[in-house]
Amino acid sequence: MGLFDFFTSDIAIDLGTANTLIIHKDKVMVDEPSIIAIDKTSNRVLAIGREAMQMHEKTHDNIKTIRPLKEGVIADFHAAEMMIRGMIKMIDTGRKFFPPSLRMVICVPSAITEVEKRAVRDSAEHANAKEVYMIYEPIAAAIGTGIDIEQPVGNMVVDIGGGTTDIAVITLSGIVCDQSIRIAGDTFNRDILDYMRRQHNLLIGERSAERVKIEVGSAMTELDDGPEDYEIRGRDLMTGIPKTIKISYSEVAFALDKSVSKLEEAVLKALELSPPELSADIYERGIYLTGGGAMLRGLDKRLALKTKLPIHVAEDPLRAVVRGTGVALKNLNQYRKVLMT
Repeated sequence: MGLFDFFTSDIAIDLGTANTLIIHKDKVMVDEPSIIAIDKTSNRVLAIGREAMQMHEKTHDNIKTIRPLKEGVIADFHAAEMMIRGMIKMIDTGRKFFPPSLRMVICVPSAITEVEKRAVRDSAEHANAKEVYMIYEPIAAAIGTGIDIEQPVGNMVVDIGGGTTDIAVITLSGIVCDQSIRIAGDTFNRDILDYMRRQHNLLIGERSAERVKIEVGSAMTELDDGPEDYEIRGRDLMTGIPKTIKISYSEVAFALDKSVSKLEEAVLKALELSPPELSADIYERGIYLTGGGAMLRGLDKRLALKTKLPIHVAEDPLRAVVRGTGVALKNLNQYRKVLMT
């Protein structure tokens, strides 16, 4: 280990709309919601990640919670920088006196623009990064799922995150065709929120909607072993008094139906655009689902019915992207082709 290595720390970051994960020394050191709480008067950071999430939608005038990423890209530059900095501090690099200079690999959506790329790079550099590499999310997801991306074989990856769903056909370390749509976990939360207001006259918050999605979310109205009904609390729109109602997975499936249909269309569009030889590979190998949205009950079944192809859900889909980013970081020379500077 040279002197340079001693002063350099390698970290892989999955900077997501909903969650940020950081890998250091092959271990996931940080897995926190992408949110920050700031004191409005002094502009001081009060909390980052899980702690800030507990404050979300429960603050008074002096505190505001910010989600710096919208639809997969940085929407609030200053907040993103403070969040990245705070999350890097959560990693104990074991050196107190000399903060290490960092080499970072950050994953970005495949439809990112040059301006958005620069925002990611600048945020990382302000957070003490000396070298910044970027990797497209579907490629990182494919590596994290265990696919050998260097082979001349077509693989289709559908990465359903918080802000965007990236669909890509990958072969020979590159993306042949991709579709990026702004329908993902956050859209599902909004669908649930709207449905509760329309159907039950119940006003609920973003966090409660997400809770419903996790507990009883479904892409199909009929499941073999569906979850129990879930009790949700909110404010009655008619009386203004808090109340509780029970919601079933079939109702949630009904609420999410439109968004899931759009997701299906995007997958079909990507299949339509792929060259015939790669289509033959995809027919044989199926489609890989990663990201938090891959955990939506019945989604794999619904896509399988629609595409008539085998659908594989990655193990621990939430961490597939960051795992892949970590592998790329560890083997920088091998994956140099897929990394952008």
